[in-house]
Amino acid sequence: MGISSKAMTVINNLVGDMFKRLADEAARLSKDSGRMTMSSREIQGAVKLVLPGELGKQAVSEGTKAVTKYMSSVSGGSK
Repeated sequence: MGISSKAMTVINNLVGDMFKRLADEAARLSKDSGRMTMSSREIQGAVKLVLPGELGKQAVSEGTKAVTKYMSSVSGGSK
């Protein structure tokens, strides 16, 4: 199975747009809280605000799971 270049362009634009929306919202949350550094807290908040309802909750859950798995592999799987 493959993907056409036009379809790839559409997907690339979708991902780029979503990244920008999430980054802008996370930056806004960070600024509102008076912090100079964006943390996972702002990212999670942005995801919940940008993605509707259950989709946002699921995205936060999957993101948390991915970060936990990554951190476990980086630390040598000691957990």
